Amino acid sequence: MAKGVRPGQDLIMRFGDLRRPENVSVDSLNTRYVLRWDWPHETAANQTVTFTVQCLDEFRSRKASNEKYRTSLCVNDLEHRCDFTGAELSYDICFLLRVRANTSQQSSGWVQIRFCPDEHAALGPPSSLKLSSVKEDLEIIITDPLSSTNQSMKTLLKNKLSYLIQYWRRSEGPQKAKVLETKNNLVMLTELDRQTWYCVRVQSHDDFHNKSSVFSDTHCTRTEGQMPYWQIFLYVLISLLLCLLLVLLYFCFNKMLSLLKSTFCPAVHLPDHIQEVQNIYTPLPALNCGLSESETPQLLAPESPESVCEPLVMVSAELDAVAVDEHSNAGEQDSSTHSRHSSGDSGVYSTEEDSSHRSTTHADLQMSSRKHRVELRDGTLRELCA
Repeated sequence: MAKGVRPGQDLIMRFGDLRRPENVSVDSLNTRYVLRWDWPHETAANQTVTFTVQCLDEFRSRKASNEKYRTSLCVNDLEHRCDFTGAELSYDICFLLRVRANTSQQSSGWVQIRFCPDEHAALGPPSSLKLSSVKEDLEIIITDPLSSTNQSMKTLLKNKLSYLIQYWRRSEGPQKAKVLETKNNLVMLTELDRQTWYCVRVQSHDDFHNKSSVFSDTHCTRTEGQMPYWQIFLYVLISLLLCLLLVLLYFCFNKMLSLLKSTFCPAVHLPDHIQEVQNIYTPLPALNCGLSESETPQLLAPESPESVCEPLVMVSAELDAVAVDEHSNAGEQDSSTHSRHSSGDSGVYSTEEDSSHRSTTHADLQMSSRKHRVELRDGTLRELCA
C-alpha cells in the first residue's frame, strides 16, 4: 500500500465550496492496483457526486506541457475506489495519481499521491506449492507469484526474487522450524527422519527492496524409508511395558476387591449344633415317601394365625434308651401289684393282661423316641419311610 502527497505541490484550484477527497491510498498486490479515498457526504447535500482519477508518468511530469501525457483511469465514477489494474503500468516506473470530486455545477481540487509499483506494491506468496516424498527426502515444487497477466513476478523483479522455506516435524510445530533460503523452484530437503511427518510453508522475498510476502498454505507429508531398528525396539519395549502395567493393575484390582469383600462382608459359619437346629425348619427336599401333595407334612407360616408354638426339647439317643427301660420296669411293677390285689381273677387272664399292657407301653415309647429322631435328623426319616 502506498500513501502520500507530493511535497510542495499546491497547484490545485478549488471551485466553490466542494471538498476534496481525503485519505487517498493505493491497495496493491503484485500488479493488481486499486486507488481508494474517503469523502464526506454532508458537503454535497441533494447533489450527485462523482470522482475522476488521472495518472501521469513521474518523469514526464517535469516537462512544461505535461497535461497531454495524463491518462484518465476513472471518469465520473460514483464509488470511492478506482481499480486501474487494466492500465498495465510499468512495474519499475513511478507514477503520479490524482483524484477529485465532481458535481454537475462544480469540481473540487485535485489530491495527488506518488506510487511506485516495485517499491510500494505488496509481493504475493508463491501461487502454488507441491510437496511429495521421495524415499527419505522431501521434494518441493514452487510456482512463482503471478501478475495480473499471469506473468512470473520473477521476470518483473529481474531475478531478485527468492524464497524462504520453513519445515518442521508436525509434532513440534512451526516454532521449531528450520529455515532454508533459495532462488530455485525445485528444492530437495535431505537429512530427514524416516517414516516421519513434516510440514512445509514458503514465503516470497524481494531482495532488492527487502520486502517479503505472507507465508503460503502449510503442506504436510510423510517421509518414506525403513524405520530405524532403535525406533522399532523402542516401540516394542513400550508395548511390553504397557502390557505389564495392565496385568499389574488387573491383579491389584482383584486383590483390593477381595480385601474389601472380606472386610465388609465376612464369611461367618454357624456352629454345628446351631445348624442342626436350623435344619429342623428347612423343608426336606423331595422326601414325600410316596405320599400325595395333600398328605405331605408342611410347616405353618410364621404369620399364620393357626401356627402353634411349642417348646422344643432335644433328647439324645442314650437318654431315649434309658427312658424306654425305665418305662418297661415301671410297667412290670404295676402289673405284679395289680395281680396281687386281684385275687378273684384267674392266673391266665392276669398274665395276658400284663403282657399286653407291657407290649403296648414299650411300643409307645419306641414310637415316641422314633418321632423325636425324625424331627432331629433327616436320615431317621428315611429309615422310617423304608
